[in-house]
Amino acid sequence: MTDDIRADLNEMRSSIDNIDAALVHLLAERFKCTKRVGRLKAEHDLPPADPERERQQIERLRRLALDADLDPAFAEKFLNFIIDEVIRHHEAAREE
Repeated sequence: MTDDIRADLNEMRSSIDNIDAALVHLLAERFKCTKRVGRLKAEHDLPPADPERERQQIERLRRLALDADLDPAFAEKFLNFIIDEVIRHHEAAREE
């Protein structure tokens, strides 16, 4: 591997590392918000899951993914993973 290729690779990897850090911080902020939602739902005896909201969010994220040239199936899997975790947190909030 030439020095130029190694430098390009290191630069790209540095960008990836920065993006990963931003993703972690964004997810942390998102979960802070959903934790507040979970507490509100628990206080008012609302169900932890909202299938209609989830359906709308998945449709919205798929459209955003298409606009961003990202595989919408991947975006949906990612959001479903997050939704499952949020629901788990909301269920736990009901037990507190």
